Amino acid sequence: MTRCRICGGQVRKFFDFGRQPLSDDFRAEEDVAGAYYFQLAVGACASCSMVQLLEEVPRERMFNYDYPYHSSGSQRMREHFAQTARDLLAAELTGPDPFCVEIGSNDGVMLGVVKDAGVRHLGVEPSGGVAELARKDGVRVRTDFFEESTAAQIAAEEGRADVIYAANTICHIPYLDSVFRGVDALLAPDGVFVFEDPYLGDIVERHTFDQIYDEHFYLFTATSVRDVARRFGFELVGVKRLPVHGGEVRYTIARAGARPPAPEVEALISEEARRGLHDLDTLKGLGAGIDRICDDLVALLRDLRERGARVAGYGATAKSATVLNYAGIGADLLPCVYDTTPAKIGRLMPGSHIPIRSAAEFGRPYPDYAVLFAWNHTEEIVAREAEFTAQGGRWIVYVPSVRIL
Repeated sequence: MTRCRICGGQVRKFFDFGRQPLSDDFRAEEDVAGAYYFQLAVGACASCSMVQLLEEVPRERMFNYDYPYHSSGSQRMREHFAQTARDLLAAELTGPDPFCVEIGSNDGVMLGVVKDAGVRHLGVEPSGGVAELARKDGVRVRTDFFEESTAAQIAAEEGRADVIYAANTICHIPYLDSVFRGVDALLAPDGVFVFEDPYLGDIVERHTFDQIYDEHFYLFTATSVRDVARRFGFELVGVKRLPVHGGEVRYTIARAGARPPAPEVEALISEEARRGLHDLDTLKGLGAGIDRICDDLVALLRDLRERGARVAGYGATAKSATVLNYAGIGADLLPCVYDTTPAKIGRLMPGSHIPIRSAAEFGRPYPDYAVLFAWNHTEEIVAREAEFTAQGGRWIVYVPSVRIL
């Protein structure tokens, strides 16, 4: 794809990770021959600055009944979504019969708080397995993809929404035109569309390149979000930097003229211009950092193997597929990866085919070193696995550089 999915401008490629598997395709050993691969290349639009993947993976391949990620899987994220819900309840869901819709509601961790407050709500979640978990907790969920037709049906059946919220979801959706037309059909005249996603500025600054994988079709900035919002009659009126998932921004969008933009919007857009965040040379500099990190990580793992050290991975994350497959790391350098997600245990890492073991077995016995793929949960994991370091174990991280903690 050489044309921008937003404006039709020319997309200029700045890095290519080669053939990659689906990042959440954790297969049994007998099923690896049927895995789906695609070309993971990323580019930036010369016209509207939107950073995007050059190949779109069919949505049904990624977001199906067996989608393994659970938003409530981390204590830190549970606390984050609970606070987000409380903030929305206090600031936006205050009318006589407020209505909140969440796009990509996953297992209902945020909407559960909204439900407990007695506020009318609806999750729109295409992955049936996590949707069922939310329903078991009393959260109302529609198992569907959010697009213009879905939004129009919800508006007809439920009325307009005061808040449309999404976390780590809007960047997954290539057809943003249909999403924004859906928001237009569903959002109340004075309502807000609030979403939070990984921030390109943090990815460039911290070299968190493994945030680039099949599900993250777009890498947003305030500049590119303001541009796409304006194309559909909306305005970016708020931004908030978030520390979760390695650095995100929460964007607040309202109908044009409904609310004045907060000063933070222009401040962040100006900062992006000063940093040259949308310049091709800046983005190509990220590519140089990617190669350095992967080379250093492979060199360290080879050195540890030659010294007879026992090494494992920790966290069978979606983003680890990018680093493992681009760096060419397999079971010869990393014999296994430990994880807490039941649906992943006993299966293989996508592409690299490294076995996944239960985190309950991490200390039977402990390895000498563990590569922390779930680096965005470092504090939580290190605290939970304190015995590992107490017995002399060392954590290896690779962003923003390869180092032993």
